[in-house]
Amino acid sequence: MGNPKELTRIEVLRAASAFRWSRKLPKWTVIVGDRELPARPLVLEAAGVPPNDPTNSHQAVAILKNLGFETRYSTAEARETRESAVVDDHGSATNLDSLIKKIEQISSSVPDEAWERIPRDLSMNVDHYLYGAKKVGRKR
Repeated sequence: MGNPKELTRIEVLRAASAFRWSRKLPKWTVIVGDRELPARPLVLEAAGVPPNDPTNSHQAVAILKNLGFETRYSTAEARETRESAVVDDHGSATNLDSLIKKIEQISSSVPDEAWERIPRDLSMNVDHYLYGAKKVGRKR
């Protein structure tokens, strides 16, 4: 096991090439190649130390900056934008607007007669129409 403060750029690049992160990205991230990775977990992985190592995120970011990596601090707004990205059929990230346009294209191909058959209270009584539960809301 190594010391995170003694890491080299090569060790970080080697760790990043095999690094997999499936959880939500934390506030501090690092850009390695074309990937955005969590800063502290990458430093700990590269150093070969356990996740409970006392190295904090700010120290990890300082280590990465000293090695010449671009680091980012993500605000809540930026994280929401990043999380609103959707993966398309080919596995690449697309903007949420693209998904909305696709839904609009599909819905425009549905005939007007089919839209007229949809109950007006569907959103309020979806459980009634799907499972036979009692209707909620006022009667007109």
